[in-house]
Order: sequence, then C-alpha cells, then structure tokens
Amino acid sequence: MHVITDNLPLYLNGLLRTLQICLYAGVLAMVLGTVIAAFRVAPLPPLRATGTSWVTVFRNCPLTVVLFFMAFGLPELGLNGSYFWFGTIGLALYTSAFVCEAIRSGINAVPPGQAEAARAIGLGFGQTLGLVVLPQAVRTVVPPLGNVIIAMIKNSAIVGAFGVGGDLFAVGDTLTSARGEAVLPVLIGVVLGYLVITIPAGLLLGVLERKVAIAR
Repeated sequence: MHVITDNLPLYLNGLLRTLQICLYAGVLAMVLGTVIAAFRVAPLPPLRATGTSWVTVFRNCPLTVVLFFMAFGLPELGLNGSYFWFGTIGLALYTSAFVCEAIRSGINAVPPGQAEAARAIGLGFGQTLGLVVLPQAVRTVVPPLGNVIIAMIKNSAIVGAFGVGGDLFAVGDTLTSARGEAVLPVLIGVVLGYLVITIPAGLLLGVLERKVAIAR
C-alpha cells in the first residue's frame, strides 16, 4: 500500500477537487431542479411543457453524451471555457432532472387542500408554492434527494474522464499512465477517496431524514 501513502498529497488534492465539483454541481442542480419542478406543476401550459421537455431530455440522455457536448460541442459553437466549468455545469444539468422529479413527487404528496386554502386567502401560485407547499414537500423528498446526491458524487468520476484535471479520477489516471504505478493499489486509493465523500454524506442525510421525520 506504499503507492497510496507515497502519493497521499496527490490523493488529497484529488479529493478536494472532487469535492469542488460535487459542491458546485450540487448547488446548481438543486436550484435548477427546484425551478424546473415549479415549472412542471405551474398552471401555465408553456411552463409545464418546458419542464417536461427538460426532464425528458436530460433524464433519458446518458451523462457521457451531455458531458461530450459540453466539452466538445460548445467550443464548436464558439463558447470557450475551462473543462472544469463545462464538466461541472454538465453534471449539474444532468442531475437537475432527477432533483426535479424528487421535488415534484414531494409536491404531489402535499394534500391539495393546502394549496386550495392558500389560494382562498389570496395567495398567488408563486406564494402558494414557496410559502405553503414546498416547506411541507421538503419533508418527504429528503430520502430521494439523498439518493440523487450520492449518485451525483459517483457520477463526478465521469466528469474527470473529460479532462477536468486534478480530481480523483485524474489522479488514478496519472499514477497508472504517467508514473507506471500498479493499477490495483491506485484504484484502491481512488475508491477510498470516493468513500470518504459518500459515506459521511449518506450518514448526514440519514440524520437529516430522522430529524425531519420527528418534526412531522
């Protein structure tokens, strides 16, 4: 296991880079997924059609295709930037479709009478959704959102394959290809890096789920 200990600083840098990707992509996916979920339950048909189309495209399109378009398609259209941001945004767009469906399921779980009562006192759609429905929906979406977040963390490895550089996937590629280290211990180090992220995230989400359940 000297391969891991000798290259520990490199693994730590890869861990931090992977955390950066997951943090930025997670925040963007949560915001975008919430907006798309609002579109899907909006009273206006054009908004519902937009939300449905977004989810249909990204949920049924492989992540590799999305990232391939972000990395190689956008530059062909004249949009240039770093692979880090292209890859992170691509991961966020892909994940937002699953976030949307998790939040929409929570919205649908709220009794219709809640929205009807809000409208009866004069609240508009945005106020009803933001002040009445979503706060109740959050309680039911923690488990599915947790699964989406864990899947996003694991999918960040695919982002590394598109030349982001510095993340755990890139560290493994560097050690095996450029430095000629043995593949098995290098992969063990990469797996341990992802476990350091996913296991605490799962435990934290479990604690949050229990607290929400108690608050019901």
